[in-house]
Amino acid sequence: MTKPIDLYYWPTPNGWKITIALEEMGLPYNLHMIDIGAGAQFDPEFLKIAPNNRMPAIVDHDGPDGEPISIFESGAILQYLARKTGKFYGTSAREQINVDQWLMWQMGGVGPMAGQAHHFLKYAPAMTPSHDLPYAKDRYRNEVGRLYGVLDRQLAKSEFVAGDFFSIADMAIWPWAILWEGQQQDISDKPHFSRWLETVGNRPQTAKGKSIAAENRSNLEQDKKAQDLLFKQKG
Repeated sequence: MTKPIDLYYWPTPNGWKITIALEEMGLPYNLHMIDIGAGAQFDPEFLKIAPNNRMPAIVDHDGPDGEPISIFESGAILQYLARKTGKFYGTSAREQINVDQWLMWQMGGVGPMAGQAHHFLKYAPAMTPSHDLPYAKDRYRNEVGRLYGVLDRQLAKSEFVAGDFFSIADMAIWPWAILWEGQQQDISDKPHFSRWLETVGNRPQTAKGKSIAAENRSNLEQDKKAQDLLFKQKG
């Protein structure tokens, strides 16, 4: 019997990637909540698994050669799980290359840019003192819009991001893309993007993965302690 994977998690877009993958792949897992607003990501035991003090992270007790392995970085976790199960990674070398490039596009583009958009549009103005920076707001709002335009054009050619098959690339991008309103985006001119958001969201296991521990999702605009922990880190 497959041993459950230990998942270190908090309900954020990066965390959702992994709960979605685990639910879609039918892998058993034990949930370990890492309350990032309370500083749990700095716990010494967690840092042994995730030295960059970021969740998600996993420990697979049935790792390579039957030995346990710990993995941090959501993109690396998705690749590992896809290889482990043989699911959602395409069936040919060309398909896998396409999955990888769109996964890297999310990791290097959508995630960081959307994250900065959330920060400067929502959180920085709510901090004490307030940091309402028009240049930063415009910079990241516009860059997210550009990236979603790229995605819309790609989705005009295929049902899913990497082709006509659901993949870990979709699992990586969708959790960030569904927050388009908080990123102050207008998607009325992106019909393929809108269609894809709905198609992925209607997958039962994706919806289940997104719902895990949803009650723990906090309002960072009002939580001053969490703002200090998350936005004023040094070293």
